[in-house]
Amino acid sequence: MDTKLRIEELKKILNDAGIAYYVNDNPIMEDYEYDKLMNELINLETKYPEYKTPDSPTNKIGGEILTKFEKVTHEVKMMSLADAFSYDELWDFDRRVKEAAPTATYLCELKIDGLSVSLKYENGILVRGATRGNGQIGENITHNVKTIKSIPLKLTRPIDIEVRGEIFMPKASFIELNREREENEEELFANCRNAAAGSVRQLDSKIAAKRNLDAFLYYNMDENVKTQEEALLSMKELGLKINPLYKHAKDINEVIEYIDNIAKIRPELPYDIDGIVIKVNEINLHNTIGETIKYPKWAIAYKFPPEEVSTELLDITYQVGRTGVITPVANFKPVFVQGSLISKATLHNEDYIHDKDIHVGDTVIIHKAGDVIPEVVGPIIEKRPANFIPFKMITKCPCCNSDLVRIEGEADYYCTNPNCKEKLVNGLIHFASKPAYDIDTLGEKVVKDLYELGYITDIPSIFKLKGCYSELIKIPGYGEKSIDKLLDAIEKSKENNLDKLLFGLGIRHCGGKVSKLICKKYGNIDNIMAATLEDISNIPDCGDVIAKSIYEYMHNEYNINLINSLKELGLNMTYNMGDIKVNYFTNKKCVLTGTLQSMGRTEAKALIESFGGALSESVSKKTDILILGENPGSKYDKAKALGIYIMEETEFLEKIKE
Repeated sequence: MDTKLRIEELKKILNDAGIAYYVNDNPIMEDYEYDKLMNELINLETKYPEYKTPDSPTNKIGGEILTKFEKVTHEVKMMSLADAFSYDELWDFDRRVKEAAPTATYLCELKIDGLSVSLKYENGILVRGATRGNGQIGENITHNVKTIKSIPLKLTRPIDIEVRGEIFMPKASFIELNREREENEEELFANCRNAAAGSVRQLDSKIAAKRNLDAFLYYNMDENVKTQEEALLSMKELGLKINPLYKHAKDINEVIEYIDNIAKIRPELPYDIDGIVIKVNEINLHNTIGETIKYPKWAIAYKFPPEEVSTELLDITYQVGRTGVITPVANFKPVFVQGSLISKATLHNEDYIHDKDIHVGDTVIIHKAGDVIPEVVGPIIEKRPANFIPFKMITKCPCCNSDLVRIEGEADYYCTNPNCKEKLVNGLIHFASKPAYDIDTLGEKVVKDLYELGYITDIPSIFKLKGCYSELIKIPGYGEKSIDKLLDAIEKSKENNLDKLLFGLGIRHCGGKVSKLICKKYGNIDNIMAATLEDISNIPDCGDVIAKSIYEYMHNEYNINLINSLKELGLNMTYNMGDIKVNYFTNKKCVLTGTLQSMGRTEAKALIESFGGALSESVSKKTDILILGENPGSKYDKAKALGIYIMEETEFLEKIKE
């Protein structure tokens, strides 16, 4: 057969199979057969690249790498929706709609917790995918959209159309991604939405391809469709994936019934939803009902309240942190909360437990704070058993049995024994971690193994491991290659900038940001050790508590000997200012409010600091820039009142690339 014809045949077979599997959930061929045909197509396109076209399913493998994201101006603004948090607000919405359009009915759809996307097809071929951005201007993410298996590169008909929907990360993909990131000691994604947003905004499409993203389409800009339900069905006919759990409701009572039913099955859904979108089904009534500057009046988003479940508190145990802080932990009967099986949650400190009136044996209410972190809301007092165990804070360290100390003015208890095993191990894990001294391959498991075997006992011992090489390679599960890699990483880490060492030492109240400020101010470890308490406290964002902690650490005999040992072992003890590039953000004090679509807070902070800027928590007269994410808080209002420059995310992304 002619090569070009065979390529066209393979494309059609594979595209049809993709729609059947990923869109219609109705496979028409076995996986091995699909993979065999895909490999044939890859080989032919590699040999004859002139025959590769934009609709080839091989584009879903990824490979295109951008240097930056291009701006896209939406011809029709991508508007957000007004939120409703109660059924009373839905009744008010219904009243307003019926006043303008008495015959209106509703279409209810799941509000997928993901990232809005606009897809443009010309002659049935996908030509552009774009983010919502600020509604008017988004970013071109076509290279990543093409890798999403449920988004067809070619529609079933040669039609010019723009559709909109939501890109999301399924729960299973999210769990697997965070598992991999944890193994690599990378920052974990907070939730499925953040993971999806971070994946879609990768410059390298191969990264996005590996993230197993998915998409539902919900908005069809075809002028010929008459209702929202018809719009969904017409998209399905074109090979686009829609969520099947929609409902046509004739009145608001049926809407509320639908919401109640979905709330029951929400935990079992394979993707996250945070509410229900209610739209007037009849599209010709939308203009009659109208819109505000920000929201359409013919649609609203009902937001689910945080899911709460009850379970029995079986025990309160205690963890010892790297600074010696003792953290009570609630251990309860395992229970599903928003799709996750939860059996533990932090109880923070003694005051928190007393304020909540929590006791072992109580039936407690659990939810996820911010839809992410398990939290004990409080007990159900009427279910408290007569033989409940009153809470009493421990007075001895659960690891070394040393007396615990509660510092005046603080809520936490501390183990002050410098030789407490759990304290030492957690301190070593922190030192080697990516945010601190960043020793590649020296993860939590390796630290614990080498500690138990007696090879790592303190920070200096890490840098003496090469003297134990012949013994280390005999440890079961390690071997020459892994030990060589570990020792190379340890040796390379000695070149790290001083701020990473300072943070890695685990000084109380001295986080990554403060470590940078201290190192910029003093330049080397000797100057830091010689600094007066007054000098340190005068550094912006330090303050008396932080200054005292650093000063006392640097004047403790044990710590002085530790630092001198690290000097002798060849660790860098100076701060290199050369890695800071001059940029728009140099010497600027920034504050972030809301959620960025493109990256997490930690990444944004690192970028700003790499240019010599600073990211602070609160807005003040000294703030230069407020970076505006989605769902901004009170910082936005304060910044406006103070006349501070407000920078939207699209501009932020441009400025960091200048």
